[in-house]
Amino acid sequence: MKMKNLGSLFCLIVFVLFLACEPSSEENNAEADITAIALQKHISTLSSDEFRGRMPFTSGEVKTLDYLESEFKAMGLSPGNGESYFQDVPLVEITSMADSTMKLEGEGKSITFQGLRDYVISTQKQVDFIEVDQAEFVFAGFGIVAPEYNWNDYEGFDMQGKIAVVLVNDPGFGTDDESFFKGNTMTYYGRWTYKFEEAKRQGALGCLVVHNTIPAGYGFNVLQNSWNSPQLYLNPKEDSHQLDFEGWVSMPAASKLFEMAGYKSGELLAKARKPGFESFPLGIKASTGLKISVRHNDSKNVIAKLAGTAKPEEYVIYTAHWDHIGVGKPDAEGDSIFNGALDNASGTAALLEIAKAFAKGEKTNRSILFLAVTAEEQGLLGSAYYTEHPVYPISKTLANINIDGINPYGKMKDIVVVGEGQSDLEDLLQVAADNQGRYISSEPNPAAGYYFRSDHFNFAKVGVPALYTDTGIDLVGQGKEAGKALSDEYTVKYYHKQSDEYDSDRWNLEGAVEDAELLYQVGRMIDTQEVWPAWKEGSEFKSLR
Repeated sequence: MKMKNLGSLFCLIVFVLFLACEPSSEENNAEADITAIALQKHISTLSSDEFRGRMPFTSGEVKTLDYLESEFKAMGLSPGNGESYFQDVPLVEITSMADSTMKLEGEGKSITFQGLRDYVISTQKQVDFIEVDQAEFVFAGFGIVAPEYNWNDYEGFDMQGKIAVVLVNDPGFGTDDESFFKGNTMTYYGRWTYKFEEAKRQGALGCLVVHNTIPAGYGFNVLQNSWNSPQLYLNPKEDSHQLDFEGWVSMPAASKLFEMAGYKSGELLAKARKPGFESFPLGIKASTGLKISVRHNDSKNVIAKLAGTAKPEEYVIYTAHWDHIGVGKPDAEGDSIFNGALDNASGTAALLEIAKAFAKGEKTNRSILFLAVTAEEQGLLGSAYYTEHPVYPISKTLANINIDGINPYGKMKDIVVVGEGQSDLEDLLQVAADNQGRYISSEPNPAAGYYFRSDHFNFAKVGVPALYTDTGIDLVGQGKEAGKALSDEYTVKYYHKQSDEYDSDRWNLEGAVEDAELLYQVGRMIDTQEVWPAWKEGSEFKSLR
């Protein structure tokens, strides 16, 4: 591990001293008592057809909440929200039925985009109908305002009544300059969620992100799955500005738009990457509409607590999202249930087993919280609500350890740190991995910005150091090529598909046990040391702590 400053070196020394005073790795793992049989029980139950894909606002949610509450009670863990294991999360379900076309006019020409094929849009506005009439397109580069990089794509431009067309990812993508928006490692400014947030702050009417598979990290088909389907959101503040629509435009369609305005896509990319870029109108106007239906309801986060003995008012929090995407259109085999076995019945299972290990083990100094959050698949909503309405003070929360999927392939020599270089928690993970005779590897596609795509991110946004790991690829006895093939197969055949089911012939949970034990040991180290984990130099979250 490269130590970037003396503070990090000091922390590592503390961690090593901690290990010298603690029982051996074998004793600690025995104490953890995390087994493949226990993980399998939770995963197979939570991902069974009976749970209907664990979508909020459905019978699947009710069954999931009952199961989690029952498990936490059986462990002897206290309710985490007063006398309740639940935190209500008020959500609004908005179904945007977009027009089938969007008409573009300008420069003496007109073209018609086809909805779903060329673009995907929705709205967070709670109204009956939205009509977009001759709204002007503005090319806003990457749609970024980043003072630390002296970068403002919107500087001096009034976006009122206009549609921002922005590029995916950030200006550093495709460069080797790690000082320029971290090069090929995506910053938060590259996330589509940020781009919509910034367009709102600028007062824009709408925002379209130009899709590109490589810098986005997924195909346009992933976005098409949300076309005219219900979407969950946290209720916005009454006085907050909302976009009339937000969404994506395919690369072929965006190229037609740019050509209509007299530009080539590559030319605009080059302009957008230059410091001092300024937004400009494309001379093209758009017309379309959306019909909207709105439904309000409460979903729930589940919180259990193990009270600390020496410093009970300080907290370490483990998270995993219990939800998946429910029931949808049947696949070729007639299966309509998105069971979400890996995503994220497996992470929820690991959360439960880590909680049980703490409950059975030695008393902790700090209080340990176990938070199973709702609506991650709808935009990290449950964790966002918790960090905006924390049950326990954020200022007293030392760290977050998030589990979104856990290794189903067998033992790995490595474990991946997502968002490498963010916090001292990585140093703790290194110590725990060393004790298992394993090593930490870098994420294979840092440009995809996975650090900003699960629930730990909401803790990072409020300054809490957050650790997120992923399954390694160095498969014991078979090597990296075999491990990578399994990972790639999951993405193609199972990710967000009905086929993500528990299969005892295909799954091997021995590696899941080791990964869960690693994360358990990290929590034990955080609890024991005096030094609070900190953000590393260069992290965009350091100033928030």
